[in-house]
Amino acid sequence: MVSLEEVRPLACWTGTDYYQGENIPSLTIILKTRGCNWNRCLMCGYRFERYSADELLDFEAKLNAQLNWVINNYPSSSYSMVKIYSSGSLFDPKEVPSSFLSRIASAFRGKVVVVETRPEFIEENKLETFISDIDTGAWETPLYCAIGLETTNDNIRDKCIDKGFSMSDFFCAAEEARKAGAGVKAYVLLKPPYLTENESIEDSANTIREVAKIAELISLNPCTVQKNTNVEFLWKRGGYRPPYLWSVLEVISRADIFVTCDPVGAGKVRGPHNCGKCDTSIIDGIRDYNLNGDLSLIEALLEIECDCKDEWEFICMKERSYCMPLTH
Repeated sequence: MVSLEEVRPLACWTGTDYYQGENIPSLTIILKTRGCNWNRCLMCGYRFERYSADELLDFEAKLNAQLNWVINNYPSSSYSMVKIYSSGSLFDPKEVPSSFLSRIASAFRGKVVVVETRPEFIEENKLETFISDIDTGAWETPLYCAIGLETTNDNIRDKCIDKGFSMSDFFCAAEEARKAGAGVKAYVLLKPPYLTENESIEDSANTIREVAKIAELISLNPCTVQKNTNVEFLWKRGGYRPPYLWSVLEVISRADIFVTCDPVGAGKVRGPHNCGKCDTSIIDGIRDYNLNGDLSLIEALLEIECDCKDEWEFICMKERSYCMPLTH
């Protein structure tokens, strides 16, 4: 049996976030919990990062042990923003007990707190309690509810991602968050399965434009091929390619507001990538953009000359959906 002293989060790291015109130190935590109750999104491998039924003994003690590890290893003075994730929703009472939520609030009082959750768990009363525990008046908006909206197109979200909620659900959740005094962060998925490269660009660009009316913070997440997912099943059979880095640049360049983007697995075959020759310079440029929101950096990256850019442009023009059957 693993002792509680050895229990730690799935991941935890420090970084820098561009927030309200300045760079602030941030802490990101991914907690191991009971797991997502929806558990069906086609691209998500995080849903497998959960305690099994046999491991649920002393579950809350294990959650507290993870939090203790964070507190002991990352001094509170070293960060101003904390982003908290799990394999599902932190505000889901079946996944995370309310008593542990209170402990999280006490641990990160005075910080800007970003909590990932599905929209159905965003309730005014619950958020008001959480905010009262974290708010010291240091920040105008002490809490952001981060929602994996992925797209504003209900058909794509349902058929290509199987997300399990609609835009109307998102609107309702945003309204609940607003009433409680919380902000909204929206995640936009670039290139869900079954979309062509150009379709994915258009969908993400449209989504950012539409969701900017609702969410204060927007993050563009290029799809990656995670293990044991439907996307991996398609990818192994030649039915899916992660988005080109050119597509990432194109979507960001069309945004009228700052859109953060930290492409996971960038430059690797399972993540957003180009040909390999130009990948590193583009990835570094996107990271620089994340620290200042300067769109001229993105526009300059789009001017880079590389053979694979011609390939990308050709694919955007010629790739078609519903390409089977091969005969009529």
